[in-house]
Amino acid sequence: MVAEAAGIAQPPPLRGARPGPPARPRGEPGGWAMMRGMRRVAAIQALAVPFDVEASLERARALVGQAAHGGASLVAFGETWLTGYPAWIDAWPRVGLWDDPEVKALHARFRRAAITVPGPHAEALGDIAAEHGVVLVMGVNERVDEGPGHGTLYNALLVFDADGRLLLHHRKLVPTHTERLVWGPGDAHGLRVVDTAVGRVGGLVCWEHFMPLARQALHEQGELLHVAQWPTVKPMPRLASQCYAFEGRCFVLAVGGLLHRDMLPPALAEALVGVREDGMLLRGGSGLVGPDGSWIVGPVFDREEVIVGEIDPARCEEEAMALDVSGHYARPDLLSLVVRPGPPRGGATGGPLTRR
Repeated sequence: MVAEAAGIAQPPPLRGARPGPPARPRGEPGGWAMMRGMRRVAAIQALAVPFDVEASLERARALVGQAAHGGASLVAFGETWLTGYPAWIDAWPRVGLWDDPEVKALHARFRRAAITVPGPHAEALGDIAAEHGVVLVMGVNERVDEGPGHGTLYNALLVFDADGRLLLHHRKLVPTHTERLVWGPGDAHGLRVVDTAVGRVGGLVCWEHFMPLARQALHEQGELLHVAQWPTVKPMPRLASQCYAFEGRCFVLAVGGLLHRDMLPPALAEALVGVREDGMLLRGGSGLVGPDGSWIVGPVFDREEVIVGEIDPARCEEEAMALDVSGHYARPDLLSLVVRPGPPRGGATGGPLTRR
């Protein structure tokens, strides 16, 4: 069983790598032309510790250290890895019952394990990024303690630069189907691409990849690497990740999670229906897609692994010859996109945040 895995698979030696450039000063021109040299990126496909933020942070610290030791300059985790994707919403028959004591108690426990942004646990993630000198992309369950939305949870994607600063705080625009029992709708404050130590990075969460306008909003800003977070990278999410890479002429790091029934509270685990015989609720499926839409590494299923791949910005330039949905293959005279960030957030900011 994956929960009993002896360890995480180690990344292979970096092949034919050229040292990447130092992070350019902010405010200087960006784009692929400014991003020369090979980079190594890593998707962490590993078990979190559901409902336990402290234990999950310690596990994240060790996993990021392992990836950094293997040469990764960017490390990404899957959807709400901290502190776990609520996979029971599709397998617990009573989850949608109104005013049910068991459902409410589980929601309260799930909420207590969520983090605030900014807050001490978000700061701890920044410390992990700075300690290992990597760009860190983390999916979190976010709780708001003050102001508008203080009774709501959000599905959030955070990007920390290699110096530990929080550059991007994106809240999933639309929770999907049963997810609406858990999370509230997000906004467009985080629908941005940011300059990081490895280049321009953006990300979307799960079915946001089926929202054409959300994709286009990021395509127009230009990404070297896009992080696609999923609970499990099933066939359609795999196709969506490939299509995003092809459409955006960028690399896509698709990151899925792992969850076994035995990791949940016993009473909840016993009440689940329709679970696979092996007990797996989330199966991973992580990998790296190139700007031509083909898989470079993976996808990898049903095991813990640091999944690593090399990206070369020159490939984005090569693929842009045939397609640029923000330029020579666009018709702004006929079609246009307007992004409205939304109302101010309660207890949070879209970043960047200055570290103390």
